[in-house]
Amino acid sequence: MAVLLWIFSMLILYFVIYFAVKDGIDKSEVGKLIIKKYGNQKVEREMDDRF
Repeated sequence: MAVLLWIFSMLILYFVIYFAVKDGIDKSEVGKLIIKKYGNQKVEREMDDRF
């Protein structure tokens, strides 16, 4: 039970840090310049049918 609680806590902590950093970058001047210059691009992986 303690292990599940620890894993759940780490998962919540991960999402809190992820969204805080993302929000901080989006609101910063450097983040605004990067978005203005390059746009809001997402890296897309190409699906390979070789498998």
